[in-house]
Amino acid sequence: MSDDLAARIDRLESLDAIRQLPAKYALALDMRDMDAMVGLFPADVRVGKETSGREALRRYLDETMRVQFNGTSHHIGGHIIEFDDPDHARGVVYSKNEHETGPEWVIMQMMYVDDYERIEGRWYFRRRLPLYWYATDLNKPPIGDRKMRWPGREPYEGGFHELFPSWREFWARSGAPEGPVPEPAPLDQFINRMRGTAEAPRVRVR
Repeated sequence: MSDDLAARIDRLESLDAIRQLPAKYALALDMRDMDAMVGLFPADVRVGKETSGREALRRYLDETMRVQFNGTSHHIGGHIIEFDDPDHARGVVYSKNEHETGPEWVIMQMMYVDDYERIEGRWYFRRRLPLYWYATDLNKPPIGDRKMRWPGREPYEGGFHELFPSWREFWARSGAPEGPVPEPAPLDQFINRMRGTAEAPRVRVR
């Protein structure tokens, strides 16, 4: 087998393995299997500023799911994956979620901006940045600003558009851009082209 063919097969197998990570994440989270959940992250996963490791992540997730939610369902949408090298990739994946939280049924639209890493032949989430468009009671459409509307909390912005300058640029002009259309982004650079120099926003998880 040629090196080129082997590399192409490896890329296809990696794409499939990475695509399964968000689906496994959703299933493990919704079924409250915290061991399965933290196994999707490397052993040295960062948990906040001061702690790391799967045990710390398991404690954090167990407390969050136990205190805030009676039940959840996460529905995975479109998934873009791009590679930096054979063992490192990044992606954007949409997620539409439902939460039973006390007397209210909260629906949410969000995306995850992910970093992936292959360690000893297995792909993991290295980092997940959640960006939210809205969260609201099923019977209360989130019209207007500050669409993150959790029961018992002040509404806030979820950072859904902050990583991609095109959203602000679109609304800052009155019509279509001037000048020629740029060439399509190079392979594995679609996300980077859209993101430009934008830094990751700081977003409240809940």
